[in-house]
Amino acid sequence: MITVPELVEEEIKQTPFLEEGLSQGIINLSSLARQFQPKIQEKLYKNIQIGAIVMSLKRLSAKLKNSHRKAIPQFMGLGNITVRSNLIEYSFENSPTLFDKQQELLTFVDKEKGAFLTFTHGVFETTLIISSSLADEVERIYANETLRLKLDNLSAITLILPKEALNQPGVYYTVLKTLAWEGINLIEGISSFTELTMTFENNQVDKAFSALKQLTQK
Repeated sequence: MITVPELVEEEIKQTPFLEEGLSQGIINLSSLARQFQPKIQEKLYKNIQIGAIVMSLKRLSAKLKNSHRKAIPQFMGLGNITVRSNLIEYSFENSPTLFDKQQELLTFVDKEKGAFLTFTHGVFETTLIISSSLADEVERIYANETLRLKLDNLSAITLILPKEALNQPGVYYTVLKTLAWEGINLIEGISSFTELTMTFENNQVDKAFSALKQLTQK
């Protein structure tokens, strides 16, 4: 049977900013418990005392505080934060000929110094993020493929993560929460072992850079 603590945690997970407030101890637990009480009673089909919900919130608050403390120090070891501008995103429907097109594009890019290119091959589609200087070549090579999306006027920020981040829960959450808190829309996220690259509309990249830079200085 589902319990009060499980339902409280479920409610908190649906609202990331409540999670942040709990971890910092800035939320009135009694007030939040009264807000949760009707939903929890409805799901459990019985009356639930406010005190039981408050106790669950206290335990969850301590849990979140400890997990967030572990995640933040990883950013102190960040290397360079790189910003790239003049990027375009293409998404194509996967097809039997798409792989050959990728090889042709990679051969061309090898001769273009400083060009930016990433591939993300999904189950049903493949996304390319490229320097705008490659646009004519991409549209020539992929002319017979099914284009699902094209976005231009993009920029990217790449974070160099410490190797220890691989085994640390909450690292990506901390980055994404920071962006969401500032009202910054993330277009795409691409990761490798020690790199996290995020694309944004040009008019939001300066704000995103500022927010992420502050994160590394905490």
